[in-house]
This record gives sequence, C-alpha cells and structure tokens, in this order.
Amino acid sequence: MKYLSYLTIGIFFGIIMYKSEAASWFRIYEMFQFGSFHMYGIIGSALVLGVIGVQIIKRNNIKAIGGKEMNLHPKRKGVTNYLIGGIIFGLGWALAGACPGPMYVLVGAGFPSILVVIGGALLGTFVYGLLKNKLPH
Repeated sequence: MKYLSYLTIGIFFGIIMYKSEAASWFRIYEMFQFGSFHMYGIIGSALVLGVIGVQIIKRNNIKAIGGKEMNLHPKRKGVTNYLIGGIIFGLGWALAGACPGPMYVLVGAGFPSILVVIGGALLGTFVYGLLKNKLPH
C-alpha cells in the first residue's frame, strides 16, 4: 500500500512538471540563454518551499513516517566541491536538455530518445560510485 501512494504522488508530480513545462527542452534552453524567467521562477519557488519546509520540520521536531527521528545534518562548508559538482551537473543538464527529474517525465510523455540520456546518467552515477573513494570530498 505504501508503494502505491509513492507511485500516485510520483505520477501527480510528473503531470505537474509536464504541464508547467519544467520538462520542456525549449524552456531549459531558454533558461540557459537567460531568455525567460519561467524556469527561474519554478526553481526559485521550489527553493523557497524547501527552505520553509525544512525550517518547519526542525522547529516542530516533526518525525518521519513510521515515527522515526529525522536526521537533518548541516552540510560541510566549502566552495570547491560544490562549485565543481555544480559545473559538472549544469553542463550535463545543458547538454542533455533535461535534469534528472524531467528525464523520466519526458519518457512518460512519449519521448523514447531520452532513454539514451537516462542511460548516460546511470552510467555516470556508476562511474562515480567506482571513483568515489579516490575523489576529494
């Protein structure tokens, strides 16, 4: 039953992403050319809602589903690791025309060619797993 609720939420989220054009290659291309506020508005809204949600969880000591304690640890301070990781992620996003979430939405919307991009993303994740211990963290 738990997985059915996850599937329902995922489908609902995918519909919202598709209808808001967050999965549109044109909108992503337009964002990287600073041609429109559309995508920045979506990303900014998600950021603001995320910050508010985390603050509510921390201040009210909200527990996870199942009554477990939530462990929200602060991130390590640093610039280099986030800068390099962000550049690699951004370049992949710009080259593919889709970030990881919308890739699955695009497959569901009937664009099977994005499966090549998903394969590349999974391969990149696998390679990172192999090299993780040798990389600076």
